[in-house]
Amino acid sequence: MQRYVEVVPLPRLEFPHYDPDAAQAIGKHSAEAGGGLPSFLGIEMVDIGPGRMVCQLPVRDELLNAFGSLHGGVVSALADHVLGAVLYSVIERGSWAATTEFKLNLLAPIRSGVVRAEAEIISMSSRTAVVRIDITNDERAAAAAQGTVSVMAPK
Repeated sequence: MQRYVEVVPLPRLEFPHYDPDAAQAIGKHSAEAGGGLPSFLGIEMVDIGPGRMVCQLPVRDELLNAFGSLHGGVVSALADHVLGAVLYSVIERGSWAATTEFKLNLLAPIRSGVVRAEAEIISMSSRTAVVRIDITNDERAAAAAQGTVSVMAPK
């Protein structure tokens, strides 16, 4: 006898501190290549909204491993970037987000094209958030991640 389990979608979260101006500032900062690892990797923000963010990076030869695939550390860095950055438009101004942990499943090798990370906050309290990240390579599933972020209140 087969049994079926009904999958119930998570309820949409509300973000009372959502700040469209902060979202635009995040996009502008990203477009101006604010430095650091995201700038070196070429991470660009594509879209941002309440509790969600989409970033991408082009695959370049210097980011490939000896086997011709995008280094797992690059995929991990992209996941970690969106894991924390997705919070800045929904947390109180002056607060900051710090990754506590995340798990990354690498699903398929990435050899060329564009890598896209779509982050969505799936749970949030005043001190922590859980974020799910789907990573695709030219519209093919390449990795999946989920992590926890600590939210530090302004001082």
